[in-house]
Amino acid sequence: MWLPRVSSTAVTALLLAQTFLLLFLVSRPGPSSPAGGEARVHVLVLSSWRSGSSFVGQLFNQHPDVFYLMEPAWHVWTTLSQGSAATLHMAVRDLVRSVFLCDMDVFDAYLPWRRNLSDLFQWAVSRALCSPPACSAFPRGAISSEAVCKPLCARQSFTLAREACRSYSHVVLKEMRFFNLQVLYPLLSDPALNLRIVHLVRDPRAVLRSREQTAKALARDNGIVLGTNGTWVEADPGLRVVREVCRSHVRIAEAATLKPPPFLRGRYRLVRFEDLAREPLAEIRALYAFTGLSLTPQLEAWIHNITHGSGPGARREAFKTSSRNALNVSQAWRHALPFAKIRRVQELCAGALQLLGYRPVYSEDEQRNLALDLVLPRGLNGFTWASSTASHPRN
Repeated sequence: MWLPRVSSTAVTALLLAQTFLLLFLVSRPGPSSPAGGEARVHVLVLSSWRSGSSFVGQLFNQHPDVFYLMEPAWHVWTTLSQGSAATLHMAVRDLVRSVFLCDMDVFDAYLPWRRNLSDLFQWAVSRALCSPPACSAFPRGAISSEAVCKPLCARQSFTLAREACRSYSHVVLKEMRFFNLQVLYPLLSDPALNLRIVHLVRDPRAVLRSREQTAKALARDNGIVLGTNGTWVEADPGLRVVREVCRSHVRIAEAATLKPPPFLRGRYRLVRFEDLAREPLAEIRALYAFTGLSLTPQLEAWIHNITHGSGPGARREAFKTSSRNALNVSQAWRHALPFAKIRRVQELCAGALQLLGYRPVYSEDEQRNLALDLVLPRGLNGFTWASSTASHPRN
């Protein structure tokens, strides 16, 4: 599929405009503090497509102290889709910084002049945009529903997003469009931000299985990841996108754990989707503690319900957070993928498997044997490899 052509001059002009806008915003007075006068906490859920990020985003979104937006930089990649992930890093970072500071004027470059809340990507999944002061579909502390919010709040003024954002103690953004950690260093050292990074990863074999179910929806993003100058990429038999995603997780995790800069200490947490699936409440309590939140009884009941459903979820729910059996979801790839494809993923993502703590399989029998645990335990220095893997030499 081909996008309408946008000249390189237009792309350059948009990027320059974004840079000048950032300089202007930096020179302005800082944002007001939330009620109570305490410094606002900013959380970036950093992940990749089909890694359980919508679920983790909702763990934050439904918290009564959180203003949440899902992938605001989608607007950057949609508008500047002839760029590559690397060339768009700065524009994405500048937009993320502005949204963290509740300055929604940054969307002037990406949205129509006359706009409502519904012009924001996936706006209705944000509980804060469905609750006062943005809208009255739900009481401020209630668990929200996208289906209920959409018809009631779609025509609300876009300016209410800023008002809502400024009324919360935590601003949480979920993003897929950062492929190294260094581009975020200016945000981590920015005195106007109190930033925490939640780095969510998932077994690359499970990611591949989920990506194959949603190939059409990811075609434009694939093209940007691969730098195809605007060509959409739906079919990827060489698994090039999965390889790039694995490489990015390794780059990010290594930058955060091997001699991290002083401003990163205490601000980065690696989370595996599989650990969340196995022990959701324990993992979520730790995640909340890292970001200065606490687990309420209402949230605990909601989390139990959405992680103890009756099945893996329908394909039409691929980008939604619905009640599913989280443990079954995390293991579904072991029945769905042919072993030859799994072996290829393991070759392309060997470094990520080892660094992030996922055991490779060396036969179809091992793949299907669910008694063989492929998620390695976390030790003091990362992950420990079980001795049984030593009996399988790598070819």
